[in-house]
Amino acid sequence: MSGRLTSRSPRTAFRPGRLRAAALGTALATVLVPALSACGGDASTAGGGATLKWASSYFPAHWDPVVSGSGAQFRELALVYASLTRTDATGKAVPDLAKSWEYNAKGDQITFHLRPNLKFSDGEPVDGAAVKAAILRAQKQKNSALFGDLTSIKSVDANGLDAVLHLSQVDYQIPQLLGERVLQIASPKAAESPTKLDQNPVGAGPFTVTQIVPGTKVLLKKNPDYWDAKDIHIDNVELTSAPDAATVVSGLQTGVYNFADIAPSQAEAAKKAGLDVFVQPGFNAANLSLNVNKAPFDNDKVVDAVRYAINRQEFVDKLTFGYGSATNQPFPKGYVAYDPQSANDYAYDPAKAKQLLSDAGYKAGQIKLSLVIPAEDPQAEIVQAQLAKVGITVSIKVDKNWATPFFAKDLTFSLYGTTGRDSAAQTLTAHFGPNGPLNLSSPYEPSGFEAAIAKVRQTPLDSPDYTKVLQAATRAGLQSKALVFTYSSPNLIAKSKSISALPKNPAHIDWTGVTIGSN
Repeated sequence: MSGRLTSRSPRTAFRPGRLRAAALGTALATVLVPALSACGGDASTAGGGATLKWASSYFPAHWDPVVSGSGAQFRELALVYASLTRTDATGKAVPDLAKSWEYNAKGDQITFHLRPNLKFSDGEPVDGAAVKAAILRAQKQKNSALFGDLTSIKSVDANGLDAVLHLSQVDYQIPQLLGERVLQIASPKAAESPTKLDQNPVGAGPFTVTQIVPGTKVLLKKNPDYWDAKDIHIDNVELTSAPDAATVVSGLQTGVYNFADIAPSQAEAAKKAGLDVFVQPGFNAANLSLNVNKAPFDNDKVVDAVRYAINRQEFVDKLTFGYGSATNQPFPKGYVAYDPQSANDYAYDPAKAKQLLSDAGYKAGQIKLSLVIPAEDPQAEIVQAQLAKVGITVSIKVDKNWATPFFAKDLTFSLYGTTGRDSAAQTLTAHFGPNGPLNLSSPYEPSGFEAAIAKVRQTPLDSPDYTKVLQAATRAGLQSKALVFTYSSPNLIAKSKSISALPKNPAHIDWTGVTIGSN
């Protein structure tokens, strides 16, 4: 499973989804992709109509969904690409390109039935063969960030508008999994050259790209062939990489933008400016990542000392401006996978932390840690101060190439923030599984986790036992010594009052039914 991280800088408290994208680089940032249907000037508004002017803090480094992966930037890619399923306001998988699906009796095969007469923006048909090609590319393309998400899929048969997925195990999570985050489907013809696709995306989503300045700006227009085009009331989109947070609100006030994701620190200013500020439900959670394969975290008492030394409420108070909450799990409170039985595990107790360090044979100041992060981050300073109180000295090291050693599991100590996933099982395996990309201690996994997550996969989502089984898997995962979760904060959006309310789909931005009028 692919991880996408939290952008950390002094201006942002919790911005999931940006670090790894930044770490992957923006080498194409000075390359101009030729316009497909417009050149020069304000191409997206040249024909008039309702225009969305979106300033994004998660501007994609890649437009090939296989390379971009399942982090926060999937929302921007969803302008271009559609998926087999999407998520409704309850977090449930509902039809998108696939109109329906069903499992076999055993639960190790699922057939998706695609809508008829659909095509990609290059004219290629949207059919079972396109789904098969997308899955195979995600599994096998050398630079795929999604291969770890699709391990349950053994093979795919294409039969006209049907795609039959043969699974390596019983797995009822597949409809949740194969949504916008993990299987945004590109034209197989365009994907024959992944490098070109990365600069010139071709999908079957609500909009088509007319011009790209990589890393800076993308112009799009409504796709008349999108399956739900009748419910898309936006004619043009200007997607711009957001400048410094302090200038986003003024940009919204003056009409340079009419839609933007904002940091909690900017929410009050946006409200005072007369903008609509709404909380988009999500699954965000921040954590400290520990490598138990390296000293001093190969000592369980040191790990537990760090757990007790962390004051989660301080992160909430200083970083979320009232929008966040403390959590010791990879989910916010109230989410179906959040385990109430584990809610008070390792509560803040600095005296106990000091005692554990003493029991482990360490005197105050003996443990010296390097906390490696990709950018300046106020979270790091909070961690540094809290661990200092129990006798652990932390030096903060900023490494712009942080992603390479992190995902190679070479770091000892780091920070991480996840946007969560539509499949709770996917979130759990990413953090606690032996091959989880968010598990800095791979191949370590907590005892009992493998069996618990297998039971989740084997339980239909509509089973009355599903919630109990899922929370038991969370409980098993939380025995891991590799992660210390701190706090959760929702996604905040500021927009002009001319833009109507958006559907409150958890972690997603859905343009269905949204209108743009005059202020």
